[in-house]
Amino acid sequence: MLTPIVEDMAKEYEGRAVIGKLNVDENPEMTAKYGVRNIPTLLFFKGGEVADKQVGAVPKSALVGKLEKLF
Repeated sequence: MLTPIVEDMAKEYEGRAVIGKLNVDENPEMTAKYGVRNIPTLLFFKGGEVADKQVGAVPKSALVGKLEKLF
């Protein structure tokens, strides 16, 4: 559901932010490390630490707002 939004944002923010996705079924260690219990969950990192989190589907504008706050 959020894949097209994440892919669009990755292109739009290229060179300013690293945006990617992770398959939780193929990476259970990361799921456990960051306490991901629901899908979709988006983690926003700054300085190597989780700075914000979004659980559940939201409009692109909400994700852009969270990302922009971290710049």
